[in-house]
Amino acid sequence: MSFPLLTAVAVVPAVGAIATAALPAAKRNEAKWLALLFSLATFALALVVAFRFDPGAKGPFQLTESHAWISDFGVRYELGVDGIAVALIALTTLLIPFVILAGWHDADPLEEATPNRRWRPTQGFFALILAVEAMVVLSFEATDVFLFYIFFEAMLIPMYFLIGGFGDQAGGDGEEREAGRRSYAAVKFLLYNLAGGLIMLAAVIGLYAVTADQLGSGTFSLQQIVEARAAGKLDIGTGTERLLFLGFFFAFAVKAPLWPLHTWLPGAMGESTSPVAVLITAVVDKVGTFAMLRFCLQLFPEASSWATPVILVLALISVLYGALLAVAQRDIKRLIAYASISHFGFIILGIFAMTTQGQSGATLYMVNHGISTAALMLVAGFLISRRGSRLIADFGGVQKVAPVLAGTFLIGGLATLSLPGLAPFVSEFLVLVGTFSRYPVIGIIATLGIVLAALYVLVLYQRTMTGPVKTEVKSMPDLRARELVVVAPLIALLLFLGVYPKPLTDLVDPAVGHTLSVVDKKDPKPTVQVDAVPGQGRPGHTVRDQDVEAAK
Repeated sequence: MSFPLLTAVAVVPAVGAIATAALPAAKRNEAKWLALLFSLATFALALVVAFRFDPGAKGPFQLTESHAWISDFGVRYELGVDGIAVALIALTTLLIPFVILAGWHDADPLEEATPNRRWRPTQGFFALILAVEAMVVLSFEATDVFLFYIFFEAMLIPMYFLIGGFGDQAGGDGEEREAGRRSYAAVKFLLYNLAGGLIMLAAVIGLYAVTADQLGSGTFSLQQIVEARAAGKLDIGTGTERLLFLGFFFAFAVKAPLWPLHTWLPGAMGESTSPVAVLITAVVDKVGTFAMLRFCLQLFPEASSWATPVILVLALISVLYGALLAVAQRDIKRLIAYASISHFGFIILGIFAMTTQGQSGATLYMVNHGISTAALMLVAGFLISRRGSRLIADFGGVQKVAPVLAGTFLIGGLATLSLPGLAPFVSEFLVLVGTFSRYPVIGIIATLGIVLAALYVLVLYQRTMTGPVKTEVKSMPDLRARELVVVAPLIALLLFLGVYPKPLTDLVDPAVGHTLSVVDKKDPKPTVQVDAVPGQGRPGHTVRDQDVEAAK
C-alpha cells in the first residue's frame, strides 16, 4: 500500500491546529512557532505532491486514494489531484506560512481590555488558520462530491471566528473599530455561504437520487459519474441537469464571489486583520472558482453550455462593477476587496469562455491573483498598523520616510493592475484572448477593467505614498526583518512567473484539455486573410482555414 500523500497534506495542518490549540495560555510564543512549523511541513509535503505529479500521465487524476466510508449511501473517501488542484494546493500551502508570519502579533493580549478591545487567545488564532488550511486542501483533493461538500461547508466555521473574534482594530475614521461591526461582517459571511451551501446540499442529494435510479446504486464519485455519462449509462434529463447545475453553481458563485452575490466580501475583508483578509480572498474564495471547473463543468456539461451566456454577463458586470467601486473607495482594505471582485470576474469569464486559453488563463489567474493580492494586502496591513487608520486620506508622503515599504506596495499594486512583466499579466491576457476568440464583444468590454485597475491602483499609490509628508507619518518606520521575510518571496514569485510562466502552464494545460473534452468544447477555428482564388470570392475576403485547404 502506497503512502497516502494527499491525506498527509491535509492531516498535518489539522494535527497542527489541535496541537497549537492545546498549548497552555502562557505558551503564546511557542504556539506561534509551532503553527509556523506545521505550516512549513505542510508546504514541504505539497512540494512532494507537485514533484510526484506527472502532467503527461493518462487519466484525469493522480495520487488517488479511495476507501469505503458510508457504504449504505455510496459515500467514499476519494482523493485525487489534477494539474489545477496541484497548483492551488501549492498556492495555499505557500501562503499560509506568510499569513502566520504577517499575523505574528495580531492575536497578542491587549494592554488594556475594553468592550471593543478584548483579550484574544493567541493559540486560537493560529489554530484556526491551520484548520482552514486543512479544509481547503481537502476541498481541492476530494473527488467524491459529498466529501467535497463537507469540507466546503466546514471551513466556514473557523473563518467565522477569525473574522468576528480577531477583527481589525484600526478604524476607517482613525478610531478603533466597534466589535459589533466585526460581528455583523462575520455573521453576514456565514449566512451568505450557508445559504449557498444548503442549496448545494439539495442538488447533491438530487444527483445521488439520479445515479441511484439509473445506475442501480447511488454514487457521489465524480469520476464514476463522468465515465457513466460518457458510456451512455447515465442520462440526466435536460431539465433535471439544469436544476442540479444551478444548485451547485449558486454555492460556488457565493464563495467566488460573483455579482450580485458578492456583498459579504467587502465587509468581511474590511473588518478582518490583513492576514485573515488574505486567507479569505487568496485561499478560501479560490475553492469556489476551482469547483466551477471541477464539478459544474464536468458533472453538468449541457447545463454549463446552456448557462454560459448569462454567467458571462454576470462575470462582465463583476469586472466593471468591482473596478468602479474600487475607484470610489476611501478605505484601503475595501478598495482591495472590490478589486478582488473585479479579478474574480475575470477568472469566471475565462472559465466559461470554454476555450483552452480562457480556462488556462483562469487557472493561472487563481494562482497569480493569490500571490499579488497577498503581497498588496499584507503590505497594506503593515502600513495600516503603523498609522492606526485605513483611510487613504490619512496617509501621504510615506515613500520619503519608508521607501522599502512604499516600493513593495507599488510592486504589489502594479501586479494587481496586471503590468506586463508581472505574473497576473499573463493570466489576464490569456483570459481576454480566450474570451475574445469566442465572444468578441464581451472580450472587448472586459478590457475596460484593465483601464479602471490602473486608475484605482495608481491613485491609491499617489495619495498614500507621494506628496508632502503628513505629521502622523513622519515617524513611520520602514519594513522590519520579519515583514521583509513575508513580502520578499511574494515579490520574487510575481517577477519569476511574470517572465517564465511555463511551469504553471505545463501543469494545468492537460487538466484544462480534459475539462473541455468532457464539456465537448473545442477552440474556435481562426480566420485568415487570403488572396483571391478563382471562383472562391473577392480579393482579401475572410475565410476559415479549412476553406483555404478546400480552395487549394
